[in-house]
Amino acid sequence: MSPPEASPKAGPEAAREAPPEPPPEPQRDGRIANPLRGIALKLVSVGVFMAMAALIKIVAPTVPAGEVVFFRSAFAVPVILVWLMATHSLRVGIETHNFMGHLWRGLAGTTAMGFAFFGYGLLPLPEVTALGFAAPILTVIFAAMFLGEEVRAFRLIAVAIGMAGVLIILSPRLGALPAAGAGSREALGAVSVLTGAVFAALAQVFVRKLVSNERTSAIVFYFSINSALLSLVTLPMGWVWPDGETFALLVLCGLLGGIGQIFLTACYRYADASVVAPFDYAAMVLSIVIGYVGFGEVPSSRVLLGACVVIAAGILIIWRERQLGLERARASRAL
Repeated sequence: MSPPEASPKAGPEAAREAPPEPPPEPQRDGRIANPLRGIALKLVSVGVFMAMAALIKIVAPTVPAGEVVFFRSAFAVPVILVWLMATHSLRVGIETHNFMGHLWRGLAGTTAMGFAFFGYGLLPLPEVTALGFAAPILTVIFAAMFLGEEVRAFRLIAVAIGMAGVLIILSPRLGALPAAGAGSREALGAVSVLTGAVFAALAQVFVRKLVSNERTSAIVFYFSINSALLSLVTLPMGWVWPDGETFALLVLCGLLGGIGQIFLTACYRYADASVVAPFDYAAMVLSIVIGYVGFGEVPSSRVLLGACVVIAAGILIIWRERQLGLERARASRAL
């Protein structure tokens, strides 16, 4: 069974005018190398997760982070089950041969969500998003360290540029840690989201390992189950009974989380983690728009400067991957 696919083309006109793409390259681990498809799936997941992030920011001031994690995970399960039933693959879709791999991914991912969701109540949305950019940066490093993925100098330079943009946005927050008041709360939020980014990067590495022998549906399903169960550990920390509107928002968070997770997991079947990770930068533009329209958050000049830097890094990655794709196509036609 294959996950829902997002076409890299813009429509019929683009399909007629664009040159044919080279055939996908089979990999030793059973994946199909198709960076453009992986990137497209990644961008869809970014948009869905940003919509979910806006809802989490709404409920964060009144609902504990662990409780938000529970709703985000538990109500993602129906989305996955409907997806499996629609594709007539319910039984095989949740079959697994690597329970421990799913457990480790669940631990890392649940911890990442808990720290990140806590930060939503303390920081403006663009700054939470900027801190989240540390995750794909760290994924590139972790993928090289633990998975042996090849990361060339050009990509490393582009990633370093993106990280510099993140630091431009975040550096004033860290200086407020010793102080008291609103500044210290925002600094605490920055540290919390940054910690979540470290665990999110680890979770992405576990996903990258799982996709070599586990179905996308199983990876998403067991993550949702594991994180829902693990979040119950936070019950003694003061869960609240939500009112009707808050309950609806929490449920919608879970539904969007399930949809986004399917696309996120699927993208790793077509491209290395170090290729798709930089496309998290697209979330900066969305976070600025959502923060301004939905929460009246006007980004400062340093936020805009940092955003320009990280977006530039993303554009460099896109350009480089396109150039490499054209080179592979020319080499294939020459054989």
